[in-house]
Amino acid sequence: MHLNLLAVDIPALDTVDRKTQAFLVSLNALIPWIVTNGVNLLAAILILLIGLWLSGKVSRIVTAVLGRTPQFDAMLRGFFASLARYAVLTLTVLAVLAQFGIQTASLVAVIGAAGLAIGLALQGTLSSLAAGVMLLIFRPFKIGDKVQVGGATGTVRDLSLFWTELISDDQIQIIIPNNSVWGQALRNMSVHPTPAHAGELRFRVPETGDLDGVAEAVRGIVAADPRIQPNPTVLFDRTGDTRALEVVVGFSTADDIVPAVKSDLIRAIHATALPTEPPASPMPPSPAPPPAV
Repeated sequence: MHLNLLAVDIPALDTVDRKTQAFLVSLNALIPWIVTNGVNLLAAILILLIGLWLSGKVSRIVTAVLGRTPQFDAMLRGFFASLARYAVLTLTVLAVLAQFGIQTASLVAVIGAAGLAIGLALQGTLSSLAAGVMLLIFRPFKIGDKVQVGGATGTVRDLSLFWTELISDDQIQIIIPNNSVWGQALRNMSVHPTPAHAGELRFRVPETGDLDGVAEAVRGIVAADPRIQPNPTVLFDRTGDTRALEVVVGFSTADDIVPAVKSDLIRAIHATALPTEPPASPMPPSPAPPPAV
């Protein structure tokens, strides 16, 4: 009976032994693969950490270097810093993929083809982006300048990488794509000082009036208007009527608002009581009484 059991168990033991040997052989073949890929995984993690640190470092260096040049706008510095950061991150991803045996050349070709397709689809947006970079570099205008682009006129409120924001004189927001700003004639009315706008006001006063008092009163009214530039003139001129004189007020304004200022001056002078009587002459001293005899 014992011999029969041994005869039955020996084939089963041989089967187990063969399976064990096959598992050990597979394990021996798997260990180098695990070791190799484990080393590659550790190297990829190390490359990724170094790339993340290096991208931030490069971004800060670009920002610091461009910050020393006053021609570079803060937005433009941020744009180039982000561009350098993403370039380092792209190289880092390619290096990580290369650690796992992925052919990066074909991947770069695919990325290039995808970038070309995206560029063709967004050529208008990319054109505005390129124009925004050129505007930020060459600075044909700055925030606060009054410009005319095409048929739009207004004060520059903001300049981004994609559009320029203007505010018209009646407080209407105007958004213009940068490719339209860069691609046509631009008039900047704030670069060179504009000549003063001259105005003149004439009105009659009686010739027998207090001319010095009239001149001082009119000069005070004109000087009180903040829109009028310093040193206005108040002169007198004779008209055809010999019984009246003309007061000639010469003034200038920085903006083209001469008619409005002239109208306000007429109202202010009309509401002011100008001296119309000549100043009283001093009384002559009375003669001394004759001495008593």
